[in-house]
Amino acid sequence: MSEIEKKKLLWPPWLSPLLHTNFFSPCSFHTGLSRNECNMYCLDCTNGALCSSCLINHYDHRIIQIRRSSYHDVIRVAEIQSLVDISGIQTYVINGAKVVFLNERLQPRMGKAVATNACRNCKRSLLEAFDFCSLGCKLAVTTSSPSSISKPLKLHSGPRKAGINEESKYFFSNISFDCISPTAQTPLIKMNRIKRRKGIPRRAPMGVYS
Repeated sequence: MSEIEKKKLLWPPWLSPLLHTNFFSPCSFHTGLSRNECNMYCLDCTNGALCSSCLINHYDHRIIQIRRSSYHDVIRVAEIQSLVDISGIQTYVINGAKVVFLNERLQPRMGKAVATNACRNCKRSLLEAFDFCSLGCKLAVTTSSPSSISKPLKLHSGPRKAGINEESKYFFSNISFDCISPTAQTPLIKMNRIKRRKGIPRRAPMGVYS
């Protein structure tokens, strides 16, 4: 058995199928029902996304619910933290609940801004306390060959600070940054002041002499 295969055994067998599952499509078995969105997953069967009506066949199985934020799949920390090691993955606060993203997302164009800390896999900007932006990125890095890891992973202990509020964003010069909660420390970003364009000089009207 190769070293990479041994590392994959450290993760539960349902994780990789979960990360490759498409959620939030209509259930093909319950097409006539109004609520047939597939946002559930059975960790014991690992046979695709399920709708709420499918759960009758999985009543004694481990079921998790997938949620969505900005068209990306997330899962609540309260549901996943007892099932898999999520240390080092950046958490976000959505609708008052802490969540982690399942997979990496497209990185927004940051112009000349340089992130002080980035995801070890996809290079997405992160808070200093984290190494990964998603479960998929942590799985990719921790199961890769040692030569692909350029620096040791940070050791995480103690309670986590509050995550990022994904639903609130600030916009500067057409660049969007996630709104960090007050308890999280963020690097200062220098913004260039906008120079006002001088107006065209106009000559004062000449007076009329009698």
